[in-house]
Amino acid sequence: MKRRLFIASSLASLGLVGCGPVKESLTNGPFRNVLLSTEHLNNAVIGTHGLAREYKDSDVDRNFRVNGLDTPSDATYTSLAGGGFRDYRLVVDGLVEHPQKLSLAELRAAGEKTQITRHDCVEGWSAIGKWRGVPLATVVAMAQPKPNARYVVFRCFDVDQSGQHYYESLDLHQAAHPQTILALDLNDKPLDNDHGAPVRLKIPTQLGYKSAKWVSRIELVADFKAIDGGTGGYWEDQGYEWYAGI
Repeated sequence: MKRRLFIASSLASLGLVGCGPVKESLTNGPFRNVLLSTEHLNNAVIGTHGLAREYKDSDVDRNFRVNGLDTPSDATYTSLAGGGFRDYRLVVDGLVEHPQKLSLAELRAAGEKTQITRHDCVEGWSAIGKWRGVPLATVVAMAQPKPNARYVVFRCFDVDQSGQHYYESLDLHQAAHPQTILALDLNDKPLDNDHGAPVRLKIPTQLGYKSAKWVSRIELVADFKAIDGGTGGYWEDQGYEWYAGI
């Protein structure tokens, strides 16, 4: 909470509103240097042990705001969506003993968890949603990480205008957090395409850009330095923090 208030007050003091100025603040200059200097402490002390607040059904925003890149429109995604995602398989591979290809039915059968938590966007807005899905820790355990696995990388269907696919990552400790889930439902309905169907990562202890939508593959790796820009995520490659704890 103190860290959230620090960021909010710092942004306010700089007169920042909207996505562009916020991004500029987070990716340039002394403000970003302050955040990066404490990143390892925030990761170790705050975001991986504490729990995000959980709310009541009456608090849920039934018209949950859509955010992020445009809904995928490539042939692979539209074909899967057209078939109700019956042919979708979540691939879990990399540094694992037992690679997985999990259907939506198999994900649900692995053990569903429901939580009502708040989504906090770096743009300055928030919304409360009722999320149901399988704990990420359960899926990672099914694949059995090898001893040298350190990070969980999420590959996604969405692509920006330059052709770069969205991706994100967590370390294994963050992935084991009890509120980190692979969401399948939002507000008592299966995820719709705009909100990340068929599978969306949901991490209520970190800012919204970490909760990657349209997840197609989960890869366990020893290091992410050789992946795209080498900083662990799509927005991180553009200057955002890798650890985005709130």
